Amino acid sequence: MMAKQVQQDQLYIGIDGGGTKCRATIFSKQHGVLGTGLGGPANPLHGLERTLESIMVSTQLALQDAGLRVEQVHELNAGMGLAGVNLPALYDKIVQWDHPFQQMYLTTDLHTACIGAHEGQDGAVIITGTGSCGFSIVDGQSVNYGGHGFAQGDIGSGAWMGLEAVKAALLDLDELGPATKMSAIFKSHFNTLTAMGIAEHMAGQPSSVYAKLARFVFDAAEHQDEVALSIVTKGADYISHLAKRLLENNPPRLSMIGGLAEPLNKWLDPEIAKHVELPKQPPEMGAIYFAIRNVEQTLGKVN
Repeated sequence: MMAKQVQQDQLYIGIDGGGTKCRATIFSKQHGVLGTGLGGPANPLHGLERTLESIMVSTQLALQDAGLRVEQVHELNAGMGLAGVNLPALYDKIVQWDHPFQQMYLTTDLHTACIGAHEGQDGAVIITGTGSCGFSIVDGQSVNYGGHGFAQGDIGSGAWMGLEAVKAALLDLDELGPATKMSAIFKSHFNTLTAMGIAEHMAGQPSSVYAKLARFVFDAAEHQDEVALSIVTKGADYISHLAKRLLENNPPRLSMIGGLAEPLNKWLDPEIAKHVELPKQPPEMGAIYFAIRNVEQTLGKVN
């Protein structure tokens, strides 16, 4: 009985960290969601210090929103789903972090997104945000496809679309490729008249900056720009193929999550689009479920 009471009084924080932003939600079983916070990029592949800073900013804002004291961070059991920690070296670096939480349970953002999308039940999820990847859990077996990173893949993601669009605009402006409306759009957006001006603005920029350009690609595609249409179509074809691979595992549900989930949906293979269902809960709630499960398992072992 005592263990049950302790379990009910636990404070949890779910953290969802991606290439563009970090969301945190504080939760208790007695009162539900207590507060939320939003921080900057949290993909350790693109900077460990920035990731930890974003986690702490979102945590502090969630504590403030919940009306909790800053020092109560030590009472939080943290479930954390981060992009990039599917790479063992990055997973180890985060695990070795001298974090302020009571406990920290780390997994990939794919895993927590899937848990949240299906409220802890079996299912599959495709993330189409800054990056792109697919994940499913069926009968205790998990698989993931894609998610190899901005430079190596992430086709169909915001960052990939932004990069493809910039490359196409530069080719057009140098008169080495087909004309595209995106050239004028980017010249206006970056307040420049030349290809070199666009290149200078984007030199060395992270995936999150490229991802913000994806909206221009969709706009141009809606206006029947052939270059933009080819980019969007290629991205949607990849996501459709990714979904087909996931559906081979017979998950009971399939959801798409991320900033591109809605705009991409209309471009998907119709047979795939009809399988896509709205996520039941956001990834940060999936991170909370993940933490609760781990805490309950620990309490079960102790008792």
